[in-house]
Amino acid sequence: MPDTITPADHPYAAPARAWFESLRDRICAAFEAIEDSLDSGAHAALPPGRFERMPWTRPQGGGGVIGLMRGRVFEKVGVNVSTVHGEFSPDFRKQIPGAEADPRFFATGISLVAHMRSPRVPAAHFNTRFLVTSRPWFGGGGDITPMNLTAPESLADAARFHAAFQAACDRHDPGYYPRFKTWCDEYFYLPHRGEARGLGGIFFDWLGDRTPGQGIENDFAFVQDVGRAFLEVYPAIIRDRMHEPWTEAEREHQLIRRGRYVEFNLLHDRGTLFGLKTGGNVDAILMSMPPEAKWP
Repeated sequence: MPDTITPADHPYAAPARAWFESLRDRICAAFEAIEDSLDSGAHAALPPGRFERMPWTRPQGGGGVIGLMRGRVFEKVGVNVSTVHGEFSPDFRKQIPGAEADPRFFATGISLVAHMRSPRVPAAHFNTRFLVTSRPWFGGGGDITPMNLTAPESLADAARFHAAFQAACDRHDPGYYPRFKTWCDEYFYLPHRGEARGLGGIFFDWLGDRTPGQGIENDFAFVQDVGRAFLEVYPAIIRDRMHEPWTEAEREHQLIRRGRYVEFNLLHDRGTLFGLKTGGNVDAILMSMPPEAKWP
């Protein structure tokens, strides 16, 4: 890469950032509409939640916006967008494709984690990103985490969630879904407990580099379809579950399962490591932590 051209000059840098910001706006609007529509249950008397947006600046280059809502359906949900650039530290360059020869980078993306008040409504994670070193690629995915992994309703929600992502994958490559589903199952796994974090989804990284893609234009279109799939299916699942009654025993189980979420994100999550290693905003990076959890 010539010295006069930086990763931030990549022709897809600005369009990718614009897409992630527009998707953020659509997801936040959908979640606030859900807050407005709750009309029964233990928390219906609370005021509907609204997102608070908190901009931050990264001294080394770039920044982002934390979007956080604590509501009556969403106990805590974060929808963050960040766009950062600069140079990787010497000890981190070896872990990033294309960074050993030239440490400069550009990264933009959206990251979402939703923790729900009702134990009957599954938690969910979603993120997509575009990263440029001397080579560009996309990454991301989403997974669903019901509190009771074997309940019929949990399995039904997971099947619906997977079907939406499979449809998005199949529009681009019929090999994507089985590969990215397996990748998700292997990634969102707690080896110290010998158990999965949830009921999976899809996960992909280095698409267009280490992971063969369909060319950057089509890879970007795929990432957009993955975002639209999440926006279509997850709010629909919430609406179908949020009025169901639940017990204190289910709430207790929810808090214990949230502990597993914390363990994964602090011990194994690559996004957490990337953010901390590149001087990101700590509050944005740890946005995924649940508001309450238990380790009995």
